[in-house]
Amino acid sequence: MMPARLLLLLCLIGPVFAEKSPDVDCLVVNLEYISCTWNKTGTPEVNYTFYSKLGNDQWKICNHYLTENNMNIGCNQPGDRFKTFQTRLIYGNDNFEKSHTLKKQVKLNPPTNLTVLNGSDFNLWFYWNYTSPAPLHCVESEVRFKTNNNNWDFSKVSAGIQKYCINLPSSSSRYELQVRNRIDEGCGESIFWSDWSEPVVWASNNSTYSDDSMSPWTPVMYVVGAITLILLAMILLHHERLRIILVPVVPKPSPFLHNIEDWFQFSKGLKDNFKPNYNERACPVREYNYVSQSDVVSSDGSTCSVTTDQTDCSIEQDPEDLSAPIPSNPVSSEEVQKASV
Repeated sequence: MMPARLLLLLCLIGPVFAEKSPDVDCLVVNLEYISCTWNKTGTPEVNYTFYSKLGNDQWKICNHYLTENNMNIGCNQPGDRFKTFQTRLIYGNDNFEKSHTLKKQVKLNPPTNLTVLNGSDFNLWFYWNYTSPAPLHCVESEVRFKTNNNNWDFSKVSAGIQKYCINLPSSSSRYELQVRNRIDEGCGESIFWSDWSEPVVWASNNSTYSDDSMSPWTPVMYVVGAITLILLAMILLHHERLRIILVPVVPKPSPFLHNIEDWFQFSKGLKDNFKPNYNERACPVREYNYVSQSDVVSSDGSTCSVTTDQTDCSIEQDPEDLSAPIPSNPVSSEEVQKASV
């Protein structure tokens, strides 16, 4: 009875201690070969034998193993990413097979020969080369660059283009740029970007660049500016005349209506010019009054017209004369008859 229970226990806990089946991952490297590895969960405890085949071809044993701690962890095989790729791992009676679709599993080598030129158009031009056998129009790029110690800026470059431009770079800044590439969508887009290339750095020869984000002269300028402000404030406090000139007093209107001239600091002479002058000589004006012949008849039976004189302003006249009666000159009857004829 006891052996039966022990056997049952071993059957239950056996799968827990059993070695997990290796998972094979394959990647097309630079469109030159297929690299497969099976050490995702760690270095295997046994050396597997690796076989592979493309489409309906025959199984082929691996001729170039990748090793780690003297254990096989991968294999590089020639292949085509547009064909179905099958793999098999064998150790004793263990046999693990897997099918792979490699069309999007392509990783190119990073660009090389990065160079930078300050062009005649005053722009900064970066150039690079590809080492992939893929046609140039099938490779797109992505650049990342940063100015001084700022964060990276990313920008896509269309397929077939091997240059990038930074417009009007600052002569006092340091520029660092890297490039990576992958297969373009028009040629069967890959989901893998290449590794970043080696960085290329540009800084103007006439400028001194510091790795620190803040120049060492910046604190000095802050201190000098603060001292200048303090000295200026002390001068303004001790020299009232200068303070009034530089910082004039803003008048505050009173809630009661006052003369607006009191708001401003005018000199006495200028202020007197605003006072009205009522000492000017009056200019008397007289109007003619016409009297009809039917209303006015003289005592001797003759008609006459009474008029008033109009005094010109240019003639000086005593104001007392303005109250005197206006004399009237009688008109003879003979003159009236002549006028009527």
